[in-house]
Order: sequence, then structure tokens, then C-alpha cells
Amino acid sequence: MQRNVLEYLENTVKEYPNKMAYTDETEELTFGDFRKRAMQVATAIHQKTDAMKEPIAVFVNRRVQSLVSFFGVLYSGNFYVPIDAKMPQKRIEDVITQVKPKLVICSKEDITLVPQKLNLTTICVEDCLEMTYDETTLLEKVSLVLDIDPVYVIFTSGSTGSPKGIVISHRSVIDFTDWMANACAISSQNVMGNQAPFYFDLSVKDIYLTLKCGATMHILPQKALSFPMTLVEYLNQKQVNTLIWATSAFHLVANSGVLIKNPPKYLQKVIVGGEALLASRLNMWKKALPHVSYINLYGPTEVTVDCTYYPIDREFEDHEAIPIGRPCENKEIILLDEDLKMVPKGEVGEICVRGTGLAKGYFGDFEKTQKAFIQNPLTPNFPDILYRTGDLGRMKEDGLFYFEARKDGQIKHMGYRIELLEIERALCTMPKLKASACVYDKETDRIVCFYEGKTTQKEIIEHIKEYLPKYMFPNVFVALDEMPYNANGKIDRVALQRKLGES
Repeated sequence: MQRNVLEYLENTVKEYPNKMAYTDETEELTFGDFRKRAMQVATAIHQKTDAMKEPIAVFVNRRVQSLVSFFGVLYSGNFYVPIDAKMPQKRIEDVITQVKPKLVICSKEDITLVPQKLNLTTICVEDCLEMTYDETTLLEKVSLVLDIDPVYVIFTSGSTGSPKGIVISHRSVIDFTDWMANACAISSQNVMGNQAPFYFDLSVKDIYLTLKCGATMHILPQKALSFPMTLVEYLNQKQVNTLIWATSAFHLVANSGVLIKNPPKYLQKVIVGGEALLASRLNMWKKALPHVSYINLYGPTEVTVDCTYYPIDREFEDHEAIPIGRPCENKEIILLDEDLKMVPKGEVGEICVRGTGLAKGYFGDFEKTQKAFIQNPLTPNFPDILYRTGDLGRMKEDGLFYFEARKDGQIKHMGYRIELLEIERALCTMPKLKASACVYDKETDRIVCFYEGKTTQKEIIEHIKEYLPKYMFPNVFVALDEMPYNANGKIDRVALQRKLGES
């Protein structure tokens, strides 16, 4: 029985020692070289601390050395905490203060970003690469790690904006990776273009599928991600055939028009997740690349990346909602009402998840953990934990689950219950709009539409009246030169909320 994610690397090194594993703009590592470097980092960790099963912070960027650091931490018998090197200093300090890592690993170029006042023991990954390591000793350390022990803690923002650390175990990652490799038909033939930053849980798919399957993962340069034409050129240069991307990045490429001018010619599979997939953007991709298979995934970080999937197997009109599909293997979706009772089929309820993939909870915050991870009310006689996602969904007659909205995305306006996502779906069918998002201003009881595109309020209203009743029309329209996006590539709704006072 596999009980440690490092077994993926150990097994793949035996079969593909000289095959390319991970690359970035300046570095390429085979599976054999990757394992060697990770063990060198683990040795450096042991020289600084005898900690086992403790958090070690890793400052990450879009470089292979970030992944080397992750697996160096794992070979040392500890678990890693990714920290975005470009985060504001205050947030870095907040995360480090919460997690109290035994030490910090970073690149030489990022060492100035490590908060000096916290007096942290620091290792530069470049300094580890000449170290001699004892493979036997390292593997003995690893053998003491159980599958219920943490593999990583990823910090995300809660509804209040304060960071919360989500603790994920080896068993959860193994369970999910094994399922996804089978369900999405990933093998050693897949060449992946990594878009997700390594402090974002979406990257877990790229990283661990590469190790399990002996695939190859190219870390896409930031400059390519910023310019769609350059991005496609890079995908073609590396002969990338698989994308596992955030939905927002998928939408942005569709909006750019590059798919018509110069589509990626080696692409065979696109897997998206992280936000509601818009049919209008999917149809742009399918028009340019009809032979590609598309899969829609859904799930919060707390369930180990995803809990449902839907291989897109039919055509959708631009205004239609795309299903989030069926539960991933070894996970169950239960829809509950406000009284924690199961809703009838076809009705909306909160999406709750049970199964092996559930996180162990929030690092150092048992109160928050107990609010989100609750006893399953349907099985009161033994411990059975559900995670309350805060998302609303329903199961329709086709037997598939559909995402409806965030619970906080449902508003009551002019006496009507309104889902802001429904308005956004109507807006996304308008070709002139590159991006749009709706925010509810509670102070003035107004629905505010922020949009990017060469159009007018009059034209927008004329368009959406074909899809929405009048009471759902936004009350205020704010044109932006550029829609704000957060570090994970999603529309930054907190930033839009701040703009409300300017509208």
C-alpha cells in the first residue's frame, strides 16, 4: 500500500531515470536529477534541524528549484508550506507567524524577502546542490511518515481576507492523483504546460501527475502567461499536449482572440477548474480546437483540489450553465439546506463533501476547523466528517451536479432572490465584453456591474434583456480599462468591492 507521495518519484525514477521531468526557462531536470537535488536539500535541512513532521516554509517562484525544495522537505520527513515570494511583506509575516516553520527555504534572489525581524533559520536552495547525501538515512526518515501525516499546508484567504492554512495529508494527495490519472487518461506521453503558481492548489495536479505517470511538465514563463501570442508560441515550441489550468486563464486566452490567429497545434487535452466555466468561452476554444477533449473540474482546496468532474460531451449554448459533473472517486457530494437536511433532487442546497480527500483542517485554528468540517447530520451514530464548501449547487434531471453560486453571492434585491452568477453568465455571452463581474453594494442596495470592453451601458442592457428579467439588471455600470485579477488569476472581487465607493 502506498503511504507517501515520494513513492511516485521513487517508482518513476526506476522506469524513467533520464526522462525530462520538470523544466523552466533556464533549467531542465530529469527524474533522476530531480531526485538527487531533492535529497541534497533534505540533507541541508537535517544539518539545520532534527525536526520530523513539522512545517517548513518554501518561498516559491516559477522555477524548478521551488519543486526541488518541496521534495527536499518531504525527503527530510517534514511537510512544506508554499509562500508566494511576491506577496506583500505583511502577509508573508502573517503566514509565517501562524505556521512557525522550523526553517525557511528560498532562492538567493528571494532571501531579502524573508522577514529578518522573525529571526528565521534560512537555507538557500542553490547552496545545497554540491552536498553529499546518504540515501539510506533519508529513506529511513521517510519510512516513518504515515499516509495520515501532512504533505503540505496551502494558505488561502477566507471571506474576511485573513489567511488560513489548509492541511492536506499524503493519503488525500495519493487518492486524488491516482483517480485523476485514470479518469483523465494521463500517462508518460503527456506534456503539460503549467500555468498555476505553486502556492495555488491547482498546481498539485501538474506536480504529482508528472511524478506518478512519468509525464513532462514545462513551467510556463510569466512573460508568456502575460501575452497570449507569446504563450501559444511557447506551447508549440515545447509541443505541449495537455493543459491543466485555472478556468480564469482559459477564459482570458479565449478573450484574447489568439485561438483564431494561431491556435496551439499540439494540444489534445484541456482540464480546467477553479471558477465557473463559461459556455461562451468554451465554445471559442472548441471552434478553434474541435478535436481537443475538455474536462471541467470543481472543488475547493479543503477537499484536495477537486471533488467533481465533467468530461464535456455535448454542445452548449453560450448562455447555458456547464455542469460540474459527478463526484470524483471516493468522494461524495451531499446538498444540504440551512437546517442541514438533504434537499430534494432539483433544488438548491449547500455543496457538502465527504471522503478521503478532506483536509485535516486549518492549521492552528480548531475553532474555524470545527465550523467548516462538521459531523455528517445524516449519519449521527459514528464520526463522519463533511466539509461545508459555502457553495450552492443542485442536481438536475440528467443526474449531474451544477454550481449555482457562492452562498454570499446570493442576494435579495427589490424583494427578489438573485444569483449574481446568473447575471454574469448573461453578460459573458456578449462578444464586446472581454471580462465582467457583478458586486452587490449593500449600502445602496445596488447591483454594480464592472466590465472591460468597448461597449456602453445601453448596449449591455440591450443584450442582457434577452436573457434576464428586468429586476436582475445591474443598477450601475462601471467601465474599467482592465479587470483586476488576484495572484491566482481569478477576478479580484475584493478589489472590486473597494471600487464601490468610486462608482
